[in-house]
Amino acid sequence: MSRTDTEKLIGDFLAALNARDMTALAALLHPDAVHDAPDGERTVGAEALREWFFRQAAQFDETIADIVAMSDGSGMHGAAEFTRRGLYRTAAPGLPPATGQRYALRDALLFEVEDGRITRVSAPGGREALARALAGK
Repeated sequence: MSRTDTEKLIGDFLAALNARDMTALAALLHPDAVHDAPDGERTVGAEALREWFFRQAAQFDETIADIVAMSDGSGMHGAAEFTRRGLYRTAAPGLPPATGQRYALRDALLFEVEDGRITRVSAPGGREALARALAGK
């Protein structure tokens, strides 16, 4: 894939998240795609990832904005930096109780791509920044 194609794929992935369209999201993933979450949890398989992101959408009413997508020259590795703006609806493990807190924070995702599909999504940052935002710090 070209750099441009990879950056478009990343944009389509984030657009599917914003639309909460887990079917479209799964279609962008390789069947054996891997997701490494900020808490260290690893999820394997497009269907399992679709379910993981669906659970996240239930806990966080979130929009991803201010997106900057980038890719290396081979188109096999990409990243996106963005702002997460949202409402914390239901408690998530390892985070403060949900009381309808609003938050905005910078975040990033790393991507690996093969044959036009995402094979790996990694969230390199820990959950500490989100936990601080939800705790009002």
